[in-house]
Amino acid sequence: MIPSQTAKAVTTNRVLPRKPTMKNRLILVAGNIGAGKTSLTELIGSRLGWQTGYESVADNPYLPDFYGDMQRWSFHLQVFFLGHRAQQHHDLYDNPQSAISDRSIYEDAYIFARALAHMNNLNERDYHAYKQVFDIIVQGLPTPNLLLYLKCPVPVLMDRIHQRGREMESGISADYLQLLESFYEEWLSNFDLCPVLTIPTDDLNFVQKPKHLDIVVEKIQEKLAGKEDVVFPPNGGD
Repeated sequence: MIPSQTAKAVTTNRVLPRKPTMKNRLILVAGNIGAGKTSLTELIGSRLGWQTGYESVADNPYLPDFYGDMQRWSFHLQVFFLGHRAQQHHDLYDNPQSAISDRSIYEDAYIFARALAHMNNLNERDYHAYKQVFDIIVQGLPTPNLLLYLKCPVPVLMDRIHQRGREMESGISADYLQLLESFYEEWLSNFDLCPVLTIPTDDLNFVQKPKHLDIVVEKIQEKLAGKEDVVFPPNGGD
């Protein structure tokens, strides 16, 4: 059929990604197992009215298989997490509210996939393929405004893990947490995507002590505002 001479051309307007205003921020929380990431994310989201994002556990179809046979299912699990976190990262960034997530996509590769490879639960071929996909995906991710690193000694982490009594965490050892800790320290020593605020959580109880949460919120707001204070020791350091 010959198109009518009077037919109007149909144009499609490409929708560009929304650019967040200066008030809308994306905050990522990082830290070892049991450091308090989910609790802090929930509390800050509630306190500041921010959108929250959480790690996919209940709806993760690979977790039961992974804990039954890590060598067989590690690659599948990491690919699932990679896709989930990339989508979540974009969704939180594009949200009209400021947002905070209880884990970052970067930890998947630099901490947990690396640990699986270190323990021979992820073979070299699969690890290399995973890293290639990861590198491509993160190149297209919006840059976060701030990374909160929750730092906590391994003995305290072990106590917290035992207290919350999750069945899937029953096999976690101090040696494994120490391995993760070493990977965190190495990763953060080279991390330059955004400012990092390190929060020691071993003596903080922001769940039951509102004043502790006040301190954390204040430091986050100062960091986002670019404020830095120089504190001199008593007597001017003499």
